[in-house]
Amino acid sequence: MKFTRILLFSMMAGMCACNCTTEKPEDGPQPAGPETPQPSGKDVIAYVTTCDGSKLFEASGFDFGKPGSMSPYQVTYDKNSASPQIDGFGLAITTATAYNLLQMSKEDRTAFLAETFSKDKGAGSSLIRVAIGASDFCLRDNYTWCDTPGLENFAVHAEDRDYLFPVLKEIYEINPDVKIIGSPWSCPKWMKGGGSWGYEGDDNAVLERSFDSWTSGRLKPSCYQAYAGYFVKWIKAMQAEGFDIHAITMQNEPLNHGNSMSMYMPWRDQAAFLKVLGPAMDKAGLGDVKILLFDHNYNYDNKTGQQNYPLNIYADPEAVRWAAGSAWHSYGGSVSELDNIRASAPEKDIYFTEASIGEWNYNFERCLVDDFSSIFLGTLRRGGKGVTLWNLMLDDKKGPYSPHDGSCKTCFGGVTINSSDYSTITKNTHWYNVAHASAVVKPGARMMSTGGFQLPSGLECGMFLNPDGSVGVLLCNRNADGQQLVFANTKFTVKYTVPGKCIASLLWHE
Repeated sequence: MKFTRILLFSMMAGMCACNCTTEKPEDGPQPAGPETPQPSGKDVIAYVTTCDGSKLFEASGFDFGKPGSMSPYQVTYDKNSASPQIDGFGLAITTATAYNLLQMSKEDRTAFLAETFSKDKGAGSSLIRVAIGASDFCLRDNYTWCDTPGLENFAVHAEDRDYLFPVLKEIYEINPDVKIIGSPWSCPKWMKGGGSWGYEGDDNAVLERSFDSWTSGRLKPSCYQAYAGYFVKWIKAMQAEGFDIHAITMQNEPLNHGNSMSMYMPWRDQAAFLKVLGPAMDKAGLGDVKILLFDHNYNYDNKTGQQNYPLNIYADPEAVRWAAGSAWHSYGGSVSELDNIRASAPEKDIYFTEASIGEWNYNFERCLVDDFSSIFLGTLRRGGKGVTLWNLMLDDKKGPYSPHDGSCKTCFGGVTINSSDYSTITKNTHWYNVAHASAVVKPGARMMSTGGFQLPSGLECGMFLNPDGSVGVLLCNRNADGQQLVFANTKFTVKYTVPGKCIASLLWHE
């Protein structure tokens, strides 16, 4: 059976080998030239991005081999193996990202969004994250959608109405099946208490003292009902605009006292609030919107008493019924913490929701393979349902970012756009990571168990069965040498040599 797929992608040339740090776009990868004809009429399509930049999401096609291969490099796979359904992969649409996109010409913006989100003409990214209110990548002042006390004052904030909504609507025109995860950086300030910057105790009188700062503070227990109503109103307002709110988290980085917008929410606070939020959402007819716990680092920011944060909440018989699963970041600790979470609560969902690249860590070769290995394959192997990374697009000044202290002023986006023309785009490693996963692992896919050839150290392989019966393969090779693999069944074989130092994806129909 022949498999035809057309994909628009950028062939970027002139890239400095394994290095794409703070260079201006004209010094690094170059903008896309004319479209390159894509393979058609081939059984298998392969996408490759190499660490030296010589191949950047480059597509090629080849045909099946005859069945009965006796290759010593044969990989077997079980299409009947069960695993959680995967929702997809993507990057966050902050108002900074939306602002940059809206500075582009309509033609250029549509082309880029199609390249990223289209299921037929692009990579097919299907999962994004948005802030509920402002984040550290807002344009001006911090805000929520209810900054005047009283839920009767709830209203869509102008920054989201003017920037976020138009971009989301364009994305939905391209891919109406995109799902959104929403996360707040802070509750409205009038709901904040704590009385002191670092208060971590349980004295209710202290928790009820007003806290007039966007950074840190705690949610007043007396405001639990109001804040639950705020979530309900936000979800309904987004749905009224046509945006599918698939899941929410109750607080971005709940153990972070810093950031330009933040709120400290230890696990006992989150468990108590969940018991109010869950029933409020259910009563409002929003029971199908997932509530995810935690949304922070693998190492729990080394906070005393906060280890096993989501597991502590799952242990509460009243709270656990409202929790669909947990969400994770990689700024501290190891993805191996998800082994603990999966073993203790195998029925609960796991999502990866944020990682950044920037001046402090960015090297094209290292980030390309490390993040694909740890965040994508690492999360999926542990039953993960999806991955979202941080900003889809920032400009060459690493913004716009919040002018307030605590915002990230050294972050890179999944792509960098040149602010001198709002046309020249440099794709960074996070865009390639998302594209490779999205192109071959479709929403509803399940990870298959594999066997056969023992992969050498430094080479990783994940195989997935898509809802339409196609097979997707994610490959990550840290080694300098290529490695031949043979995927075999009773009908045919797929023989592929994974290039050295690369990430690669395969897709075929059986």
